[in-house]
Amino acid sequence: MLKSKKFFKMAFATTMAAMVLAGCGDDKTDENIDVLAQIKEEKKIVYGVKYDTRLFGLKNPSTGDVEGFDIDISKALTEEMFGDDVKPEFQEVTSKTRVGLLNNNKIDAVIATMTINEDRKKEVDFTDVYFDAGQSLLVKKGSKVQGIKDLKKGTKVLAVKGSTSAVNIRENAPETEVLEFENYAEAFTALKSGKGDALTTDDSILYGMAEEDPSFELVGGTFTEEPYGIAVKKGNQELVDELNKALQSLKDSGEYDEIKDKWIKK
Repeated sequence: MLKSKKFFKMAFATTMAAMVLAGCGDDKTDENIDVLAQIKEEKKIVYGVKYDTRLFGLKNPSTGDVEGFDIDISKALTEEMFGDDVKPEFQEVTSKTRVGLLNNNKIDAVIATMTINEDRKKEVDFTDVYFDAGQSLLVKKGSKVQGIKDLKKGTKVLAVKGSTSAVNIRENAPETEVLEFENYAEAFTALKSGKGDALTTDDSILYGMAEEDPSFELVGGTFTEEPYGIAVKKGNQELVDELNKALQSLKDSGEYDEIKDKWIKK
């Protein structure tokens, strides 16, 4: 009997110790984490960015660095908010993975050509608009597809999983077949190999593809409005406010336009 009591006491003590150690573990598992406070404490902010989107976020194979408008804006925002006290870091996201990584505390903010809409507002909090885009079509020069009206039965349009583009194209061209890919690089490769008649996403992203391969062009103008916002985990209004203040400062100083003109040449 005494041995039994001793055993239970030891088991109880072991369990309590494990619970204490678990509580001292990685704070990033906390559902209600104060992201802004954590950024200041760790002296780093981790942005989720695209690695496959020319002009906005593209990994340079020769240097290993990711480059583009979203990257430069992220760096400028970080300096505006924190000076030299906090350094920006970047983690790859796709349209499909970015919300999950944000809500699982793997990244602190998403700046990755993410359109603000009502459905997404239920999952994340957005800053003010940091870039205005619109959905368009990319085709091989000489294509019979010259606009949304040409996407009829028998045509195929390529899009990226998790983006608003696939939803919009089904609404605007219900007879066309939509093929979805994991990322823009895969979708553009498929278009170049003739697996579809057009690729659809925001015009800002398509301009980068046309710059990469001038045998392709944008057609038909834009048929939606796609305002990009920076996303943070819900409940972190202080971080949203700081990002908005920094964004406005960049616009007021002219630095925003300098960064935009560097990358976006329409």
